[in-house]
Amino acid sequence: MSEKRNVGFIGLGHLGVYLASSLVRNGHHVTVTDLNRSAADGLVAAGATWADSAQATAEASDVVFTCLPSPAAVSVVVSGPNGVLAGLRPGGTWIDMSTNDRDETLRLAALAAEVGVQMLECPVTGGVHKAAEGDITVLVGGDEAVFESHRDLLSAVGSPILYMGPLGSAAVIKVITNMLAFINLVAVGEALMLAKRGGLDLAKSFEAIKESSGNSFVHETEGQVILNGSYNIGFTMDLACKDLGFATQFGRQFGVPLELAGLVEQTFIRSRAQYGGEAWSSQVVKLLEDALGTDLRADGFPAVLQ
Repeated sequence: MSEKRNVGFIGLGHLGVYLASSLVRNGHHVTVTDLNRSAADGLVAAGATWADSAQATAEASDVVFTCLPSPAAVSVVVSGPNGVLAGLRPGGTWIDMSTNDRDETLRLAALAAEVGVQMLECPVTGGVHKAAEGDITVLVGGDEAVFESHRDLLSAVGSPILYMGPLGSAAVIKVITNMLAFINLVAVGEALMLAKRGGLDLAKSFEAIKESSGNSFVHETEGQVILNGSYNIGFTMDLACKDLGFATQFGRQFGVPLELAGLVEQTFIRSRAQYGGEAWSSQVVKLLEDALGTDLRADGFPAVLQ
C-alpha cells in the first residue's frame, strides 16, 4: 500500500480538478486552492481542505502540484509573493502538471533548488475524460531518483507513467503529442466533411474510419464531440494556440521545418479570432462547417464522451 501524503494542489480548471480528485480518492491528505473558490466545492465535500493562497497550500503540504494555464500563471503562483516557494519547506517537492515552456521550467526549478525544494515536470496527455477516470498518461521530466520517490504518488493520478529524462524532456514531448493531436483534429474535420458532402451517413462513416488504417485517438474522441455538436473536449482554443506556439518555437530552435504544424497553428489562430479563446479547441472544425454551410451532426453520439 502506498504511503499517504500531505499534498497540495493548485489550479482546479477543466483538467486540474480531476487530477486533484484522484489524489483525494486515493486517500491522500489534499489541500487545494484556486482563483475560483467554487471550483473546489466538490473536492472539499469529498474530503479536501481549502486554503486561501498558494503559500498556505504549500505550508500544509510536503508535495505541491500545480496545473495552470500559462507560463506566466505558473511563475506567479510558484515564485511570486505568497507563492509555493514561500511556503514549501526545504526537502519538499513541487510537481508541475501544466504544459509549460521548457526554459521557464528550468528557470523555476533553479529557484526551487535555491530554497531546498525538488521539482518534477509532469504534464499529462490523453484528454480530460481520461483524467476523470484516473488513467491519463503522465509524462515525467526531472531527476530520476526524485521521480522514483514520487512514483506511487503519481500513480494515484494516472497511468501509464512515462519517465522521459532530465527536466525539460517532458515539456518537449508533451508539446509534440499536442501538436500531433491538433494536426489530426483538423484532418478529422476535413475527412468527416468529405464524407458528408459525398452523401455518406456520418455515423457509419465514423465507424468505418474507426475500423480503418486512418483511425486515431483523436478521431475516436474528438470525432464524437464534433458529431454530437457540443465540441466539448474540455480544452480551450487559447490553450491550443499556446501549445502550437510552443511547437513552432521548438521547430525554429531545433532547426526542424514544421510545415503542417505551422499551417494548423494559423488555422487555430483564425478559429480563436472567430469563436473566442474560451471556445473548445474542437470547434476549429466549425470553420469548415461555416464556410460550406454544412454541419457535421449525427445521431447516436451522446453529450458525455464515451
